[in-house]
Amino acid sequence: MADALHFAPSGRVPNSALPVLVHRGALAPDAPAQAHEALFMRHGWTGAWRNGVYPFHHFHATAHEVLGICGGRATLRLGGEGGRDVAVAAGDVLVLPAGTGHRRVGASEGFGVVGAYPDGCAWDLIRADGATEDDLRRAVAAIAAVPVPARDPVTGDPMAGIWRRPS
Repeated sequence: MADALHFAPSGRVPNSALPVLVHRGALAPDAPAQAHEALFMRHGWTGAWRNGVYPFHHFHATAHEVLGICGGRATLRLGGEGGRDVAVAAGDVLVLPAGTGHRRVGASEGFGVVGAYPDGCAWDLIRADGATEDDLRRAVAAIAAVPVPARDPVTGDPMAGIWRRPS
């Protein structure tokens, strides 16, 4: 079962009413990037990329994002400046709802990430340090319009049973 982390808005990061899901040891620590991609694709999360996590606070207003740690370890700050540091290691998977701030605080040699999006939806990138009030208003409206994905990218369970929007 995944850990659920909740973040209130923090500065120029809106975050989400939906929780970040942290699947510890979802894959073997030595699982290649292709194994992450195949798992995510099997559950409808496509448009995969390989890289790392930016060292600046940013969020995506138009898409939820899955981050599979495919090498090394890192400390990520989730939730913006007022958020919290989360240690991740190869095999861990994070599911970030649209609007969730994230950045890399530090990483080991060989740190790698496979990212993907539900149904390969188009994503944007908003830097917290450059967002204006108008940018944030538009982002909050966009975040509210992002549908809950059909399936959890790790377990394949229906996300409607995991992520419930407040009424």
